[in-house]
Amino acid sequence: MGRLVPAVTRALDILELFLDGDGTLSAPDIVRRLQLPRTTVHELVTTLAARSYIVPLPGQPGRYRLGVRPYQLGSRYAEQLDLAAEGQHVARSVAETCDETVHVAILEGTDVIYIAKVDSTHAVRMVSAAGRRLPAHCTSVGKMLLASLPEPELAARIPDDAELAGMTPNSITEPAVLREALAEIRERGIAVESRESNPDVSCVAAPVRDRTGQVVAALSISVPMIRWSEARRAELEQLAAKGAAELSELLGHRSVA
Repeated sequence: MGRLVPAVTRALDILELFLDGDGTLSAPDIVRRLQLPRTTVHELVTTLAARSYIVPLPGQPGRYRLGVRPYQLGSRYAEQLDLAAEGQHVARSVAETCDETVHVAILEGTDVIYIAKVDSTHAVRMVSAAGRRLPAHCTSVGKMLLASLPEPELAARIPDDAELAGMTPNSITEPAVLREALAEIRERGIAVESRESNPDVSCVAAPVRDRTGQVVAALSISVPMIRWSEARRAELEQLAAKGAAELSELLGHRSVA
């Protein structure tokens, strides 16, 4: 790799400062936060303003906000995003860490569709395929996605008198019970499924968000019961949440600390 260019690094540091607070900064703010010489900051601010990366704030002399150029670059990045491709990349990374089967899925109606999948290398592992469709209420990814819906939309998809088909004896088949489970998932921010879609497998799942903060997918880790335990569940919950956050970041989501 070539060396980093200090001037470019400093310019990018300035732009990233605008991600915090109210999104406006003055040159003295930048000097104080980056500990750079005033002359250097003045030159960088002047250059960024000339290229429309930042613009003066109307009515507040000496303060700046982001200009149109970062928006144009972000929009082009968003146009080129491929959820399935990005999901496959992150799923592979997560699978390499835990050596279990990892899925990324989206919600369609009351079903989930797996759009990315990476297998475990264990001889005993979950067997599935990208493109497979399953009832959302029987899977951890599906319950995570259902829990993320606004209540009116959830009620429209799964009314109180809905008939929920079970895939195993552990599947939730009553809407009222499902709503209780979804409430807990919303509170925890993670979904767990214990032998509800496959009698020999348990799963954990975490939400994937786009740049607007909307949940657009979920990432899950599936584990055969012979390798499942409470300690393993807790470990995989953290890993699923980390992987989902990584995929969310690739989609433009920025978490609030």
